[in-house]
Amino acid sequence: MRCRVGKADLFASLVVFLVALPLCVGIAVASGVPAELGLVTGIVGGLVAGALPGSSLQVSGPAAGLTVLVYEAVHRYGVEALGVLVLGAGLVQLGLGALRLGRWFRAVSMAVVQGMLAGIGLVLVAAQVYALGDASAPASGLGKLGGLVALPGRVDPVALSVGAATMVVLLLWPRWRRGARLVPAPLVAVVLASVVTGVLDLAVRRVEVRGLVDAVRLPQAVDFGRLTEVGVIGTVVAFALIASAESLFSAAAVDRLHTGRRTDYDRELMAQGAGNTVCGLLGALPMTAVIVRSAANVQAGARTKASRVLHGLWLLLFTVVLPGVLGLIPVAALAALLVHAGCKLVPVREVRVLWRGHRGEVIVLGVTAVAIVVGNLFEGVLVGLALAVAKTAWDISHVHVEIEDRGEAGIVVQVLGHATFLRLPKLLDALEALPRDREVRLELGGLRHVDHACAAALEGWAAARGQALAATSSSTS
Repeated sequence: MRCRVGKADLFASLVVFLVALPLCVGIAVASGVPAELGLVTGIVGGLVAGALPGSSLQVSGPAAGLTVLVYEAVHRYGVEALGVLVLGAGLVQLGLGALRLGRWFRAVSMAVVQGMLAGIGLVLVAAQVYALGDASAPASGLGKLGGLVALPGRVDPVALSVGAATMVVLLLWPRWRRGARLVPAPLVAVVLASVVTGVLDLAVRRVEVRGLVDAVRLPQAVDFGRLTEVGVIGTVVAFALIASAESLFSAAAVDRLHTGRRTDYDRELMAQGAGNTVCGLLGALPMTAVIVRSAANVQAGARTKASRVLHGLWLLLFTVVLPGVLGLIPVAALAALLVHAGCKLVPVREVRVLWRGHRGEVIVLGVTAVAIVVGNLFEGVLVGLALAVAKTAWDISHVHVEIEDRGEAGIVVQVLGHATFLRLPKLLDALEALPRDREVRLELGGLRHVDHACAAALEGWAAARGQALAATSSSTS
């Protein structure tokens, strides 16, 4: 099929390339892998996932949301195992897409998703604050937060100055709207930091350049053997589920930014799976659709998928032609970039809105975030999902007991709503408070649902009073 590239798509591809370049490098460095691997993931996100059907305008590449999980995996299993982990995650995504499960990711509680992003953002910011001053960070999330107290005495003031100046540019440059439309703030901030440190010959840590060929490592047979380890399998599942959720939530957000073709969630999931499979074969970082790059693509006027494919081509040309430029970038500047990105992951405005009308959702969000900081990403998400399910069960489990005294005819008790084990104490308290010397007629026709625990309790109460239940509910389980 022939495809004409319009001026709008060409311009948008250049804008997305300029946004993606520093982010790809920064995320790779923060993940503990060579900078070139972040660029490889960006290239695959453009040339592979970008060319496949699914979402026409969202852009894929390495994401800040997976940085914490990737860093933990590399720290535990080594960078050599990264390719197999990402490859496995890609195959899982392909399977989920083939089974048409993509749409079901939209059923995940937004409070859990926002809590996940908040937890990731907090851990990411805590880790990159150390990198702002060229200091090493503790491994655990709690260790990173606790170590901040003693951090001032360990930082390099020169590196900290470079990082702080980069942060100032990131905050101020977007206020010049005309300039921000032409050149993205991340690129301006990183380029200025690189130029200043180079001209002044500042003694700060810079990005280590290994070259694309040396950085890329194809999985070996021994690496595939690790897929039998329980921890490795758990990491693969975590990669797949979190990357899928982030990509599909990003797709939903991008669809709200334009009036063009809507996302086919199952096809998009398979596109992400194909991209991650290729990334795994190249030993690169896992890939997700990224809202920052996708929004930049839409705002730059992109019309078709050509813009995201071209952005991958520009990343490839840069990696091949100008790889040495990466060695000029100060690590402190990239740390500032990721601190800025991590802060955006914490949904402060959303929490304020939720607190006014849905405080239970705020609790789910907060517990999820804290669990991620205290434990790890996968465990935190599981805790959040379990709490969200429990909250939903509690919300829908409403039972109402109406008592009517009919004199000589006895007492009529009507039980209405949903009788589950969560409301069993309330139900039994109401029934046991009834006088034992009066005839009681218990009517359950108003119940929409009765679980096994409540059904057994009601039968036991009736048997103890020597009577049968007057009616049954419309639904039991």
